[in-house]
Amino acid sequence: MNAMTLLAQNAGFLPTRGSIMIDFVFLAMFGIILILGISIYLVRYRRMYEVHKWIQIVTGIVLLLAVLAFEVDMRFFTDWQALAEPSSFGMATVKGLLYFHLLFAVPTPVLWIFVIWHGLTKFPNPAAPSPYSKTHIFWARLAAIGMLLTAVTGWVFYYAAFVA
Repeated sequence: MNAMTLLAQNAGFLPTRGSIMIDFVFLAMFGIILILGISIYLVRYRRMYEVHKWIQIVTGIVLLLAVLAFEVDMRFFTDWQALAEPSSFGMATVKGLLYFHLLFAVPTPVLWIFVIWHGLTKFPNPAAPSPYSKTHIFWARLAAIGMLLTAVTGWVFYYAAFVA
């Protein structure tokens, strides 16, 4: 067994049945939602367009790398179902909650990439309001709602699978 497998299968750092990576993503989503809220506040109320742009770019890159690492861990190193098996909710409910979570978790990154890409290509540099602003706000709101629903459904899944 290699070092990566040993690290992945060790208990996480929270007092639950989650693995290190599952615990990391669970906690990281609180930070992502907080950063997203701050970024929205800065652009909406403080008109800090360039700061908003860079927060979104950096957060998008970090999220992309985290999701890739998470998927590699789940597919090759961590048997999440074995960790969730003792759940008092039962595996049918846990899997149902996972599928519900995936309804938001799969399209949201695609939507975020769309919003960021179009933001970079359709706004002036440095960032400032443009004729594209209303369209951007529409899609960005959907992406923000998607991220919030991804986080909330992920937290519910985490609780049901690795706490209860």
